[in-house]
Amino acid sequence: MNTIRATTTATTGAPAWNRLRWADLDADARARALTRPVQVVAQATREAVAAVVEAVRGRGDAALRELTARFDRVGLERFEVTASEFAAAEAAVAPELRQAMAGAMARIEAFHRAGMAAAYALETAPGVVCERIVRPVPRVGLYVPAGSAPLPSTALMLCVPARLAGCREVVLCTPPRADGSADPAVLVAARLAGVERVFKLGGAQAIAALAFGTESVPKVDKIFGPGNGYVDEAKRQVAQCGAVAIDMPAGPSEVLVVADAGADPAFVAADLLSQAEHGPDSQVLLLSDSELLIDRVEAELAAQLAALPRAGIAGQALSASRLIAVDSLEQALAISNAYAPEHLILALREPRAWLDRVEAAGSVFLGDWTPEALGDYCSGTNHVLPTNGAARAWSGVGVSSFQNFVSVQTASRGGVLAIGDCAVTLARAEGLDGHANAVALRLRGALA
Repeated sequence: MNTIRATTTATTGAPAWNRLRWADLDADARARALTRPVQVVAQATREAVAAVVEAVRGRGDAALRELTARFDRVGLERFEVTASEFAAAEAAVAPELRQAMAGAMARIEAFHRAGMAAAYALETAPGVVCERIVRPVPRVGLYVPAGSAPLPSTALMLCVPARLAGCREVVLCTPPRADGSADPAVLVAARLAGVERVFKLGGAQAIAALAFGTESVPKVDKIFGPGNGYVDEAKRQVAQCGAVAIDMPAGPSEVLVVADAGADPAFVAADLLSQAEHGPDSQVLLLSDSELLIDRVEAELAAQLAALPRAGIAGQALSASRLIAVDSLEQALAISNAYAPEHLILALREPRAWLDRVEAAGSVFLGDWTPEALGDYCSGTNHVLPTNGAARAWSGVGVSSFQNFVSVQTASRGGVLAIGDCAVTLARAEGLDGHANAVALRLRGALA
């Protein structure tokens, strides 16, 4: 028998969470339990985004103005942020916020710089040298959401690795506010990290503008950044048509917490709500082998939700979220690997002992004292991460995301003599006589 118990919030009256016992669910019910909200409305989203992308591709700035008026409810003649707007933003941002952004940026830079890949060369045979050289992606576009809340932290997460990679042209898009301005904190964060070109554009139309270029927005080679389901779908569509590359699928936020009986229920509930408040299409999951802990987390969710300013948004997200009782922590990790969460919190007594069992996750947070919010802002890791199960094959943003790695090889006369016969044999085995001849000619020349 499939057991699901829904609870409602006093704030919204909508379903707040669902409790399940994994052992009671059949295969179909388990699949439904791990379905993201964006997957339910995927077809409608695809169609709506396709219309926006085609409008921008065909009519450029004119379409951008119409779409901005429709979706952002603001009329803009000029999209690019001016020097005076940057100056106004600098004056509007409080010193303590600027200081916090500078501190976060320093840690983000330190972490990303430490992981930068280096060029290398190796003599694989006498006279044969193989190399890998590193080149920045020339033109990149960064998307910083600002729908229900501006995200200057995302500007830092994208601008810092772009600068470290040495990209020649970096532009940033972020939605305009009701008065037609960009969020001041986003502008200050971008400038702190070295980005000077910012466009007041949001949603799927911003992604299309970066992919195809318009009269005022430059076309880029690769687009980076998270967003809602429409932004994520737009990135997929422009990549699929070959217009541009993208960093990864990065849509609505999600977190999965694996907690044992010793976890702090207040901490766990706070971590779940911190992601639920991102948007109504976010999803949060708790897996625990302790029914008592789930009881306590449920009570904490109700208490903490009532005090959240964004309780309405969080409550909607909780309606598609799950509190799941499992038979063991081994089962919890297996479920997590199948789900492949954007964020994975191991609220366990010995979290590092379980880390080897993690196969798919965007970013992992170990122990009771490592809230996911630290990674969102200032620990140093990147918070632009794969969502919707993409963590099975994609990684979060890093400096390498903004780079190309090019192989180079050099063979001398002696090098051809050393490995030429190997190439000829393999080419003939594949029936590619032209390949074989290109090497055989050189072998004869080297022996002459």
